[in-house]
Amino acid sequence: MRMRPTLNWTPTEDLSPGTTDLGPVVAALGTGGVLVLSGAGISTESGIPDYRGEGGSLSRHTPMTYQDFTGGDRARRRYWARSHLGWRTFGRARPNAGHRAVAAFGRHGLLSGVITQNVDGLHQAAGSDGVVELHGSLDRVVCLSCKAVSPRRELAGRLEEANPGFRPVAAGLNPDGDSDLTDEQVGDFRTVACAVCGGVLKPDVVFFGESVPPERVEHCRALVREASSLLVLGSSLTVMSGLRFVRQAAEAGKPVLIVNRDPTRGDRHALTRVALPLGPALTTVAGRLGLPEDEAVA
Repeated sequence: MRMRPTLNWTPTEDLSPGTTDLGPVVAALGTGGVLVLSGAGISTESGIPDYRGEGGSLSRHTPMTYQDFTGGDRARRRYWARSHLGWRTFGRARPNAGHRAVAAFGRHGLLSGVITQNVDGLHQAAGSDGVVELHGSLDRVVCLSCKAVSPRRELAGRLEEANPGFRPVAAGLNPDGDSDLTDEQVGDFRTVACAVCGGVLKPDVVFFGESVPPERVEHCRALVREASSLLVLGSSLTVMSGLRFVRQAAEAGKPVLIVNRDPTRGDRHALTRVALPLGPALTTVAGRLGLPEDEAVA
């Protein structure tokens, strides 16, 4: 039988070192109605690096901004060359134990929803339903002119045809699916236009410098209002797109719990921050809740 612990702890004043006590997370999930907000840290065990953790990609990589992407053909050629190469690896990533544990929590009625800042689709691949992709998804492409949306796999095929023999070796992969290539490696890479209207194609993701669609933000705010507590998994909460939901929950008196190895911008709003690797931590939580072991670790 699944455990139903009670939510009966008090806020921690100094979360800077974090804790290894998973009790509050177990208690929150046992109570039910938990809204998950996940960030890049939950996907690192699937081989996708994060932005700001130890060895994070921001130490060596500046993500493409919306202004740069829309500003000229040269920037778009560089982006699509790097992204096309990265997609070969990014598109093969598979859910890890953390994603599978979140899906198991959902199947057993412990969650009120899942919001992810990630663009990798791994929560859905693990079996989570109704995931809100705050920043969009790399598996879709949108035309900036006619707004037609098409699968990324179709674009990948068209780019392969337009660039036969394009096989540079990248220095690394980034959380946005972008590979690290030099200008020389990008070379004369050819982009392709929208098959419907000939317009400029863009991945259906929110770039740095671009705003999350207002209707998506309001949907997430509604999820926070309906939730009993907010569980943040693998996000530094550095950008406002995620932090605003933490602030909203805290202002409404809802418990905020964070599982992230490093300090986050939302720590002062949280009851606890567990500084443990997400996969093993969430698998342990699933076990303490009495969920079948194979659901979280298969």
